[in-house]
Amino acid sequence: MKRRALGLVAAGVAAMTALAACGGTPAETPSSSTDSGSESSDSAGKEITLWLIGGDTPDELRDYLKSEFNTATGATLTIEEQGWGDIITKLTAAMPDPANTPDVTEIGNTQSPTFTNVGAFLDITDMYEELGGSDLLQSFVDVGKVGDQNFTLPYYFGSRYMFYRKDIWAAAGQEVPTTLDEFNKAVVAITEANPNNITDFSGFFLGGQDWRDGISWIFANGGDIAVDEGGTWKATLDSPETLKGLEQLQDLYRNASRAPNDMKDANQYQFINDTDEVKDGDGNTTDTITVAAATIMAPGWAHWSIGDLVENDEGEMVREWNDDVFGTFVLPGNDGKPAPVFAGGSNIGISAQTQEPELAKELMKIIFSEEYQTMLGQNGLGPGNSKFVDYLGDDQFAQALIASASNSKLTPAAPGWAAVESANVMEEFFSKIRDAEDLNALALEYNEKLDALLNE
Repeated sequence: MKRRALGLVAAGVAAMTALAACGGTPAETPSSSTDSGSESSDSAGKEITLWLIGGDTPDELRDYLKSEFNTATGATLTIEEQGWGDIITKLTAAMPDPANTPDVTEIGNTQSPTFTNVGAFLDITDMYEELGGSDLLQSFVDVGKVGDQNFTLPYYFGSRYMFYRKDIWAAAGQEVPTTLDEFNKAVVAITEANPNNITDFSGFFLGGQDWRDGISWIFANGGDIAVDEGGTWKATLDSPETLKGLEQLQDLYRNASRAPNDMKDANQYQFINDTDEVKDGDGNTTDTITVAAATIMAPGWAHWSIGDLVENDEGEMVREWNDDVFGTFVLPGNDGKPAPVFAGGSNIGISAQTQEPELAKELMKIIFSEEYQTMLGQNGLGPGNSKFVDYLGDDQFAQALIASASNSKLTPAAPGWAAVESANVMEEFFSKIRDAEDLNALALEYNEKLDALLNE
């Protein structure tokens, strides 16, 4: 998922239990006497609600959905924006209640299994082919499934890749790597060279709690967080493959990154700009910095925050990308192909408790239409349907996004994954890698913590 699922508390867990009782597992399609062929005439005066999370969906696309939905059905679409910080709590409270549930809702891709496994979403298997079928991003489809049934489908994706300072890499005598081993050696060498003599300089800035970026080293070596063993999810942090990735990460933490152990994956771009402001979670400036990193890893949309600070036509100070200073490349794997990276983004589905299932289905058809998928790409959001990724464009950012997404992975599709994220288990685990004297012992310790939550 692109953002973190926060705020799942004990009450929320209890409410999820209520979801299972209310919605069934999995949810059956409610019966409806509405005939889609006469939708427009029969639905005038009706209204459904769509929850979108955060501000990534531009106003232009929101207006399009409202207009097209009204034209197609005669009904009204109301769009309500929710925050990522409390979306789990809000969905947990709202979705069991037919009077308050959003009819259709965006949900973080890694959050989807928690809700699909308790019957919170409507079974839309019969619409799968119509909405894109095998052209839909498979890893996102998988986290929206229970068995052979589809409940949520990919809305948009954003993959992670590298942003680097061309000037600093060149001054340190390093070239863009073609394998993961070359990358690891290059960023250590750049840190040691520190050609600009910067205090606390990082060849590769990787926060101690930044597991969403760091997980790529585990994936690249064939490891994983957990696997499904006959219907039960089991943590695998101690597997030989995962341990190899952890050993590489420990080397990077110790020799390439000066990022604090308690730093997460927010705003890495601040440390690659010549000057920037360090902000807290509420957007308040807590510090000012000069360039402190030669390389960062971030979702593609970070490029809007990287570059020279200039004044635009409206008198606002904005970042303007400078090709002479900044560049991009996809993290290479051990085989030279793109390394598996964590795919951010969202799924979307219909609430099992919607009172207007047919209208909700009409909205899903619009969202997965060629027109809307094209608009997603044109606005820098990776379309859930791979047929339309070319609309992202052909600049370096689009190319890197598409290449990195080609081998992307998600977190385990375990029913308790939202609980894992809420408890910050992965953040805590990664924060201890740098200083661990025994990585295997650390892995076994956190296997136990994961096992206690994965199957909730």
